[in-house]
Amino acid sequence: MQDAFIVTATRTAGGRKNGRLKGWHPVDLLAKLLDQAVVSSGIDPAAVDDLIVGCVTLVGEQSHNVARQAVLASTLPHTVPGVTLDRACGSSQQALHFAAQAIMSGSADVVFAGGVESMTRAPMMSAYTLAMEKGLGGPMSPGIGRRLPGYVPNQFVGAEMMGKKYGLSKSDCDEFAYQSHRRAASASSNGSFKAEIVPIPIGDENGMTIFHEVDEGIRFDATPESIAAVKLLQPGGMITAATSSQICDGASLCVVVSERALKSHGLNPLARVHHMSVLAGDPVIMLETPIAATERALLRTGLSMHDLGLYEVNEAFATVPLAWARTLDAEPDKMNVHGGAIALGHPMGASGTKLAATLIHGLRARGKRFGLQTMCEAGGMANVTIFEAL
Repeated sequence: MQDAFIVTATRTAGGRKNGRLKGWHPVDLLAKLLDQAVVSSGIDPAAVDDLIVGCVTLVGEQSHNVARQAVLASTLPHTVPGVTLDRACGSSQQALHFAAQAIMSGSADVVFAGGVESMTRAPMMSAYTLAMEKGLGGPMSPGIGRRLPGYVPNQFVGAEMMGKKYGLSKSDCDEFAYQSHRRAASASSNGSFKAEIVPIPIGDENGMTIFHEVDEGIRFDATPESIAAVKLLQPGGMITAATSSQICDGASLCVVVSERALKSHGLNPLARVHHMSVLAGDPVIMLETPIAATERALLRTGLSMHDLGLYEVNEAFATVPLAWARTLDAEPDKMNVHGGAIALGHPMGASGTKLAATLIHGLRARGKRFGLQTMCEAGGMANVTIFEAL
């Protein structure tokens, strides 16, 4: 079986809801990364075998196969196909898995894998709410009701359930959120994100063109007191808006290639895909599957937590990475070292390859070998990817 290599790993800086990226159509935002990938890698655009894109809210500007639309909006030739997939928050991580599998099977040599989500222009749950308004119904079928009586998926309930199950407190969550902002602010200020962020041109209040290249959700002035003061989402709970991921606009992209493509295009790899897997668990608590998925990935690879130089655990809610770290005896100074979605935002369909970009560049900057990435996903699923930095 062939190896799959990552030769570029980029993302936009996150945009807050109705923030700096509100003027960008999601198709054009993703196309901007496609064009940049061609320039930075030097790959012949005609050599791209496929574009695989994750996107969650497939409605309006993100409908009608956003991947193919992004090809048509880019400088890639029309001969490049595109496909869009939805594995909830892990969509673009799964896109990367499918790309790597195509490379490893020998059926492709160059695949672009990424994601996009404009949560401003295609609001979360809008596909469902618009359908309900038209009387078209929703995804909860009679069959699901018979198998899971009373089942109503709710990520906020799941986050609270995780906190209680794993012995966490509101103060634990508040401190974690503060550290997410502190780490993100430090990484942004010291240039740690420079290698991964593609500047996006936007107009300022004076009509001048400036570039969006700083994650808009980072609270550079955050304090423990300001985090702790945010109102609870439900009485008696531990989760607040401050300890939850931020609604975000953004796109991300990885270029995945074979060894043959490395040689024929003269490419320098950033990393190799060492392992990839996906697992599902309890759909009610929903968010804890990254724990079991990580345990299985380590068992399959023969690696231990000690062998991992860094880990990225998506900060959907503070309880998720905290429970993951507590259960797996993870080292806090290896997890989300540049902050996470609490500070940087969670553009759902783009978050998988967004985290991959941060992890790969972080490993290389620190001279570390292996890094693990995992993501909780709606319905109780979780993807795990292990990269070897080169």
